[in-house]
Parts: sequence; C-alpha cells; structure tokens
Amino acid sequence: QVQLVESGGGLVQAGGSLRLSCAASGSAFSINAMGWYRQGPGNERELVARISNRGSSDYANSVKGRFTISRDYAKNTVYLQMNSLKPEDTAVYYCKAERNDGGYWGKGTLVTVSS
Repeated sequence: QVQLVESGGGLVQAGGSLRLSCAASGSAFSINAMGWYRQGPGNERELVARISNRGSSDYANSVKGRFTISRDYAKNTVYLQMNSLKPEDTAVYYCKAERNDGGYWGKGTLVTVSS
C-alpha cells in the first residue's frame, strides 16, 4: 500500500503562483510514475502533469508553459509548480502514484484562483 498526502493548495489571485507537494509513504519504493490530476466544478477528473521514473514528463495542453512537475526520488515526493494561474485552474488537485499493482490516490488539495 502507498499513502499520499498533498499540501500547498489555497486561494490565490489570477496571475499568481502556488507550489503543490505530494509525499508518498508506505510501499513507496515500488512506485513507477507519479502525477497530478484535477477536478474542477462540474468537470471530470483530468490529467494535469505526470512524471515517470526516468524523469520524463507530460503535461495537459492547458498548463504547458505555466506548470512544472518535478520529483524528489529520495524523499518520495512530487511537486507541481503552478505559475500564471487562471480562474479556470480552480479545482481540487489530486496526486496519483502508479505501481505495477495499480494506482493510488491522495485525498486532494483545493486550489482556488480568483479573478
């Protein structure tokens, strides 16, 4: 089992920045990729960014150039640096860890961007 705890969400004005963190514990040694997903009001959960074990990353088109995902393998922690935030980035952001036996989710952290 893997436990994930997100932090760093909050209220920010449009154009501002936030940095999300997700710390993995438990059987974190067997984690492959880690990623950030979000679910806005009335929307389905969507991929924001994902980083593999080898450090390669993918981003949703809507956040490319504004968000950066990074990973500290020694600390089993993944980060999401969010710059130039827009009101449409408002959502609950979830961390996900992928292992060979499936995916594990955190409980989410709320990001609210005011206009």
